[in-house]
Amino acid sequence: LRTTSSSKKQGNRKRLPPSPPGLPVIGHLHLGRDHVSLCNLAKKHGSDDGLMLLRRGAVPHHVVSSPRAARAIMRTHDRMFASRPTSMVAHELLYGPIDVVFAPYGEHWRMARKLVATHLLSVKKIQSYRLARQQEVRLVMAVIRKSAAASTVIDMGEMMNNFVNDMVCRALSGKFIMKEGRNKIFRELIEANSALFASFNLENCFPRLAWLTRSNVCNKAKKVNRRWDDLLEKMIQDHEKRTLLPPHDRQDGKKEEESDFIDVLLLVRQQKDYDGITREQIKAFLMVSVVLLQ
Repeated sequence: LRTTSSSKKQGNRKRLPPSPPGLPVIGHLHLGRDHVSLCNLAKKHGSDDGLMLLRRGAVPHHVVSSPRAARAIMRTHDRMFASRPTSMVAHELLYGPIDVVFAPYGEHWRMARKLVATHLLSVKKIQSYRLARQQEVRLVMAVIRKSAAASTVIDMGEMMNNFVNDMVCRALSGKFIMKEGRNKIFRELIEANSALFASFNLENCFPRLAWLTRSNVCNKAKKVNRRWDDLLEKMIQDHEKRTLLPPHDRQDGKKEEESDFIDVLLLVRQQKDYDGITREQIKAFLMVSVVLLQ
């Protein structure tokens, strides 16, 4: 958990969690950030309450490594830690950001969370894709049987990536996403998103030096955003055209409970609770939902 300026002002330095020895300027940046290295550091340097302080460059981070501490952060004091730090990548990639993951805590965030939890990622909604999952599994098994009969090698990692990508694509836009090879473009954009968020950004560790890399990072994020925007706009337009057709002329014949994410978002924006949703917000919700489903 990255510590915000407000929480630093409220805290007392004498009550900060224990911290491993660091280096000048970079602090604990050299100690790694994967879950294994953090676990080992917490066992060695953390407090009995499961808290540890790391300084990645100029930014302090609290590492939480016990159920009790996690409960206090996620439930008891959840509002204090609800907002994520500002991010150049998220701002350029997610239209603001205006999604449910990076948007600051407030009225908009509560509305976005309600929409995603109730209409997109509810248990009932996820279960409605059971038939689609079975169909995708049959396709995977057919490929395995064919390769086994021909005694050829299968790249299981690649196959599982394709399976997850196709399944997420169907949840997002049904079978229409296969049109014009959009599922392949979709996978490329997901990988581009992951690369942007996983790459080292100077602002995450040295906020005052962010201007040194701001132009390069923002340009990359803007290019990826334009590709996302073009793809999602075409998909939304396809859905809007389809909804204008009489029921007997529609080729998909989907029931309401089997509707994909775009169908749901176009429908709920007509409801009173969500009548202020913009087209950009719909696209941001779709992009973030893809990440949450991965």
